[in-house]
Amino acid sequence: MTLLLIILFMGSTLVTIGSMFLGNRNAKTIVVMETTKGTIEIELDSENAEVTVVNFIGYVEDGFYDGTVFHRVIPGFMIQGGGFTPDGTEKPTNDPIELESDNGLKNVRGTIAMARTSVPDSATSQFFINVVDNEFLDHRSGYDGYAVFGSVVKGMDVVDAIAGVRIGSRGIFEDWPLEDIIITKALLKK
Repeated sequence: MTLLLIILFMGSTLVTIGSMFLGNRNAKTIVVMETTKGTIEIELDSENAEVTVVNFIGYVEDGFYDGTVFHRVIPGFMIQGGGFTPDGTEKPTNDPIELESDNGLKNVRGTIAMARTSVPDSATSQFFINVVDNEFLDHRSGYDGYAVFGSVVKGMDVVDAIAGVRIGSRGIFEDWPLEDIIITKALLKK
């Protein structure tokens, strides 16, 4: 019994010491996205989508999303942003990342996922927020799907407001908002 208590004490001491040096591993990473329609807070899931979260945080920390727009809005489906300026100029990005769609996370209302081309490992900076459950976007046998990497924890009303704006055509896009919906600032919540 004494030996068990000593081991438990030593173990808890090591955990406490480890936490002091490594930080709180259970801490949640929240990105605050300030837009011209309001603020959206997104909790990132690095446990299930590590590569995607590291990629997204890199863009946030570099200020890449600041001044970009939600350039694709499809009511009853999703809102997409993270790649274009208000005048329609596509921003240069980092290299594409590995697709992490087989991570158990689902494309349900309020989740954020990476946009990509038809090539599975082609996601760079663009993301979308699901405004409804979009299970047809989930990974399954014979279909690569789209990688969910977090969820909106505050500001879903803002997402819904963006999803409700009037849209038209701009260049190759048929779902571009007539009113610019600008991401004025994206930052990590302290």
